[in-house]
Amino acid sequence: MKILVVGLGLIGGSYCKAITSYTNYEVYGLDNNSAVIESAKKCGCIKNGADISELENFDMVIVCLHPVPAKQFMCENMERFKKGAILSDVCGIKGQMTVELTELAAKYGVNYVGTHPMAGKERFGFDFSDGALFIGANFIVTPTENTDKNSVLAVEKLAKKMGFKKIVESSPFDHDSIIAYTSQLAHVVSSAYVKSPTMQKELGFSAGSFKDMTRIATLNESMWTSLFLANKDCLVFEIDELIKNLTDYRDAIKNNDSENLEKLLRDGRILKEENIRKRTVEKE
Repeated sequence: MKILVVGLGLIGGSYCKAITSYTNYEVYGLDNNSAVIESAKKCGCIKNGADISELENFDMVIVCLHPVPAKQFMCENMERFKKGAILSDVCGIKGQMTVELTELAAKYGVNYVGTHPMAGKERFGFDFSDGALFIGANFIVTPTENTDKNSVLAVEKLAKKMGFKKIVESSPFDHDSIIAYTSQLAHVVSSAYVKSPTMQKELGFSAGSFKDMTRIATLNESMWTSLFLANKDCLVFEIDELIKNLTDYRDAIKNNDSENLEKLLRDGRILKEENIRKRTVEKE
């Protein structure tokens, strides 16, 4: 199988390296930055670069761009893809985009499969890409009732070869609702957390909890802005829930309400312990 990866940033570059390392598929790259293509060729993770005029030569095209340019690229080039080819993307937002792309691709004889690899780093760009990035990670696939089942199986088979441990199938809209809580909210909180003036005094006073809370504040602001706005309804709901819960804690502390504060902390501990228990059972 000949695979084209479009966009060789952190995820796209890591895809190229993982596929080349763990499969016998031929991997090619398409990126606006010629220096990135040369770097990818030099390290051996792609066989060669490609351009839009060659899209019909590939059995699978994986688009690793931000949501808006990813959708634009796929829509504008749909008639150029090989008939019967699998078209996929790694966008962190699926929803209506998945529905629209599935329908459009079918009109041109192309099989679209929406995916979301649950892996990344706080740094971005090809220089930070890593072929081992996906080992042990979760891989979300968001088929609709009209998605070609054989194409879904082919995408999932590739994901397993790349090192993903668990394959999760979800509806596109359920994906967006859950990811707003498990990923997007965490990035909002981390970015807001570092804006306290006390941040300038933390050296020598911080340990693991501070590092955990602030690690992802060094995010790619362009990518995350597009993700947040594309999923704004779900994300605003989660932010409102967090503000409400934080208000309860603040009020209990401000009013010296030890009984309520202890209850709030106990409820949180119990919820997390139950979450840990479920994870342990799942692993077994």
